[in-house]
Amino acid sequence: MKTKLLLVGGFLGAGKTTLLWETARFLMKQGKKVALITNDQAPELVDSALLQNEGLEVAEVSGSCFCCNFPGFANAIKELRLNAAPDVIIAEPVGSCADLSATIIQPLKKFYQADLEVAPFTVLADPARLTPIMKGDNGGLHQDAAYIYHKQLEEGDVILLTKADAYSKDGLDQLLLKVTAEFAGANVSKVSAQTGEGVEAWLEDVLTRTDAGKRLLDINYDIYAHGEAVLGWLNGTLLVKGVQTDWDAFAKNLLTALDSQFKARHAGIGHVKVIVENGQQYIVGNLAGDGKLSLRHSAGSSDEAKVIINARVEMAPEELDRVVRSEVTAQLGDKLTENVLAWKYLQPGRPNPTHRFDVVV
Repeated sequence: MKTKLLLVGGFLGAGKTTLLWETARFLMKQGKKVALITNDQAPELVDSALLQNEGLEVAEVSGSCFCCNFPGFANAIKELRLNAAPDVIIAEPVGSCADLSATIIQPLKKFYQADLEVAPFTVLADPARLTPIMKGDNGGLHQDAAYIYHKQLEEGDVILLTKADAYSKDGLDQLLLKVTAEFAGANVSKVSAQTGEGVEAWLEDVLTRTDAGKRLLDINYDIYAHGEAVLGWLNGTLLVKGVQTDWDAFAKNLLTALDSQFKARHAGIGHVKVIVENGQQYIVGNLAGDGKLSLRHSAGSSDEAKVIINARVEMAPEELDRVVRSEVTAQLGDKLTENVLAWKYLQPGRPNPTHRFDVVV
């Protein structure tokens, strides 16, 4: 029996993980088995930890994007099908990746048609960043990162305007019309992971269609590579011990302090995510490019917790490391100690896809 594969892209901070969790919940309520694949240039992902805490079957492709490690992506699909037998696999590529129709969707359709039915490619866009980009601005990003953002929209079979509950209906409807006009041929709609608006209609559309990857990009890989390289990436995992601590306050104070540091340096934020795990309790915080801080759940209080930090910010990775380490140290104070379980900061290398098709399969 074939497994439906739903690839959901979109730039950093677009709200992919939140929507995908709500999507998984919706499908599971319908009696479907769902698994997810997360992706990043480095291990220790907040997204993976969050989804696993929610009880989902999650595979992680780390150290490279799906397109540059297509065998790793294919193997993750194979293992999920073998171990979890899902009806639907939802895959979330790296937020700064583009050209996925040529490098992921077409190879899947050619080589794995006996096992998979690939859904139309969905690209998410946060109206806060999309609005200025549609006006010719860069949405707070470096111009080459904004180039990637635009190219992601160009190749979407479906474009979803996210976080609909946070914006006015009139403003969103006007933006929807502009996006529909500019990216003709794509199905454009709006959704809210918070209220569920639009989720059912979107799923009914993509899970019943098979016309995936209808567009192949004309993309300049030099600009694409530089657009990724302007972002410093940091993933770190710490075990924090000491006195009884309010971990919700810890997460909020850390993200607020980091926001201040990045704003002082005029450094554009892709996203900054933190999850604090206290046994079965956890809090997840997300600082998006528009400066909005969101916090969900509660980690309660204890004298020990696991902290995972993911940051994607427009600055040299070495400087990003210094800023994050400094603010973590400040939050620890003289009563908490850290044991670094993993810590990696990097600048993404030039994309080098395993496959790149020049025709739609």
